[in-house]
Formats: sequence, C-alpha cells, structure tokens
Amino acid sequence: MKRIIIANSNCYHGFSLEEAIAGIQKAGFRYIELTATKGWTEHVFPSMSFSRLCRVQDELQKAGLIPISMSGHCNLMDPQRLPDFVDNIRLAAFFGCEYIVSSVGEAHLKDNTVASNWELVENIRSLLPLLEKHAMKLVLEVHGEHGSGKIVKEVTDAVASPLVSVNYDTANAIFYGGVDLAQDLEDCIDSIGYMHVKDKAGERTEWNFPALGEGAVDFPMIFEKLDRAGNNCPLSVEIEFTQDGPKDLAAVDEAMQKSAAYLTAHGFSL
Repeated sequence: MKRIIIANSNCYHGFSLEEAIAGIQKAGFRYIELTATKGWTEHVFPSMSFSRLCRVQDELQKAGLIPISMSGHCNLMDPQRLPDFVDNIRLAAFFGCEYIVSSVGEAHLKDNTVASNWELVENIRSLLPLLEKHAMKLVLEVHGEHGSGKIVKEVTDAVASPLVSVNYDTANAIFYGGVDLAQDLEDCIDSIGYMHVKDKAGERTEWNFPALGEGAVDFPMIFEKLDRAGNNCPLSVEIEFTQDGPKDLAAVDEAMQKSAAYLTAHGFSL
C-alpha cells in the first residue's frame, strides 16, 4: 500500500499560508498538514471568517493540495482548553482532514494546567464522539514532558480507542526525550498512527531542525522499522530550522525541495 507523504505548513512558520501553499506545490507534494497552533503558526484558525476559510479551500484546490491533516495543538490536560480543541476538530472537518494533531500539553504556550494521566485520558475520551462523527483520528505528538513514544503510548493505551494514536516526531524524541530512537520506536511502533519526519542537527537540546538528510536522524532505520512492523502511517515533513529561523522565503522553499528529493530518493512517491 502506498504511504501518504505530507508537507507540514508549519515549515513556513513566519510566512503566509499562500507562501506555504506555493512552496509546497513547487516541491511536488500532494498532501498538506495545515497549521492552527495558537500563539505560533495560525495559517488557519477557527476565528477566521467563513469567507477567508473558503478562499483557503479554493487556494488549496487550485494548487492541487489535499488537506489531510491539521496541527491544532491545545493543552488536553486543561478542561478550559477543550472547547478550543473542539473548535479545531470542527475546523479540520471543514477542510476534510482525516487527522488532527495535538501535543498533550501546550506546544508553544505556557501550560496553565497539569493533570494526572487519569484526568487527561478522561478529557480525551470526551472528544471521541466528535472524532467519530467526523471520521477523524487524533494523533498525540511526542512533545515536551511527553517526550518519548513510550510515554505517549501509555496515554493512547489508556484511552483505548482506534481513533487515538501516537504522532511520533522523530526530532522531538531526541530534543525533548533524549531517547535512543531505535529503542523508543520498538517500544511504541504498534501505536504509531502518524509521524512527523523531522531531522535534528547540533547538540541534543539545540533548536536545529534542518531539511531531511542534513541532520543526524537515521531515517532509513526508521523507515525499515515501520515497514517491518507493517505500519503504513502517513509521514509529514516538518522543518523548523534554527532558533534564528530561515534566512528568507527562498531558504524555506529550498529546504522543502531538498526534503522532497530525500524522500523520493528513498523510494517514496509524493
């Protein structure tokens, strides 16, 4: 079965969605992960006007890009943030997305609430009827305090729903979790439903996430483990550059094209 390869619009953090669409189309991708992350990248957002969201739909269709997923990070430990996440699920459904991505805590805002795993699991279970209504899957990202696939798997196992699985971020597991990727993948491979393929360069805790193939992440090992496990999860390319950000828009476009070429060289079709 052909694996779905996705370009994450968050690669164009600091640039407009129109610029992201143009660059992703030029790199040859067919699928896009839209970003609706509060306080970070709000390429689409529930507070946008209906006419604006319809124009985004038109722009995506014109570019031949299918919005298959949405990054809609909210602190799922915080009951006060659950209505925001419900809005993100509905926004993702508006675009016809099959997946919605969230970290357990905030991705780029301060966590105002930290909850026990039991409370977290109950919060997530409260979302299941809406996910089921929209035939959508929630994938929980390896991020922050939940910085390994093994830890996130504990949450998804407790939720015990086919609608909730792990979004394995290959660089976050190093940056936040400090894990051995090969072992951590073995610990959660059957629970991975989505993957951010993100490279990691520099020191472990250095914000340095270049184009695929320009860092130290052993992607061939990762691809082999997924294939051996029969795990056909989508792969979403994410590039976050250094703390200073990319030099300019052309640098982002070039990194997208390099990442596309890296994946095609490893046998994937965009």
